[in-house]
Amino acid sequence: MPSNEPIAKTGTGGDASTAGGWKRDRLPSWLKMPLAPSASGHSTAGALKEHSLNTICEEARCPNRNHCWSRGTATFLVLGDRCTRSCPFCSVRGGPVSPPDPQEPQRVAEAALELGLKHVVVTSVNRDDLPDQGSGHFVQCIEQLRARIPAVKVEVLTPDFRGREADIDRVIEARPDVFNHNIETVPSLYLKTRPGARYQRSLDLLARVAAAGDRTEDRPRMWAKSGLMLGLGESPEEVQSLLEDLHRAGVRIVTIGQYLQPDRDSLPVIEYVHPDRFEEWREIGEKIGFSMVFSGPFVRSSYMADTQVPLS
Repeated sequence: MPSNEPIAKTGTGGDASTAGGWKRDRLPSWLKMPLAPSASGHSTAGALKEHSLNTICEEARCPNRNHCWSRGTATFLVLGDRCTRSCPFCSVRGGPVSPPDPQEPQRVAEAALELGLKHVVVTSVNRDDLPDQGSGHFVQCIEQLRARIPAVKVEVLTPDFRGREADIDRVIEARPDVFNHNIETVPSLYLKTRPGARYQRSLDLLARVAAAGDRTEDRPRMWAKSGLMLGLGESPEEVQSLLEDLHRAGVRIVTIGQYLQPDRDSLPVIEYVHPDRFEEWREIGEKIGFSMVFSGPFVRSSYMADTQVPLS
């Protein structure tokens, strides 16, 4: 387990301005991401705009956006850009929500084809207002992508569907190559960070996915994946326990990244975890038995997702 040696704490001042004049705490040197070449980024932005699509890259103010877009990749955000929950760590805005756009799955597939994507990640806002929690929309995205792009790998990053088994099973039956649902943080911080979610509910969803994920004669393998953030005040013991819970649930791909406050109204960062500590967590995850562990300050569940799939 990582030691309890001092780590970078939040402070005053700042060097990362955001909207409205708000400035993030001064970031440690290891959290300064260099800008990537922008030519491909412009074409990615153009394709997204042309097809009237949202991305979690923009809505969640992801620090990796420039790099991903320069690679010609993006994580599609479907079912609108407003969420029926207001998690205080997230910058995605709350309602009012709009009815689902029935043409959106087709546009996602068209944009992915135009961008030449071979591994496509589709996520969504929470849609607790919909009878199926938005699960049918995920299925349509999977079907449209596979109809247009031969041998495409499809990864979904879903909400918890309020734990409704029929809605979870609907997406399972569509057999995405990777079924991702982020656990986000340790149980003791759920009330503060995810008031509309439940730790056990997320674990149960992941266990259900993992139980259905084995390869059969007529079905390919479906990997269960999850991710968590560090820097919200969790203890090393809690992180260790969370990783063990995920592994027992059947999750085999895990991502561990640094929480960064996206705007003035979001939860503040309690600590900036040093890259050496993230490396320790990678080693611990591998010892626990995960097939793949991605751990680092800039790691996000869908960043470089095409590299986060085991070969078998």
